[in-house]
Amino acid sequence: MASPAQPVYLPLEFKQVLEIVQQLGASERRNLLLFLLGHQADKEDLTLTHLASEYSLGKDWFTQTEDEAWQDL
Repeated sequence: MASPAQPVYLPLEFKQVLEIVQQLGASERRNLLLFLLGHQADKEDLTLTHLASEYSLGKDWFTQTEDEAWQDL
């Protein structure tokens, strides 16, 4: 039986943690988010998928070009 993972305490700043998270793949980010929220990864939660993808979608959507395209609606 594997022993539980021991916590590792490193003197990291928020910016460093963010850089590490940005290097993760989509599946790894989802698992991290599930872990941080205390959810079990065995069932899909569409709310979490929305939260995990919001930042990536925002990079494309929140631009001057998009604002101009939608201004008449």
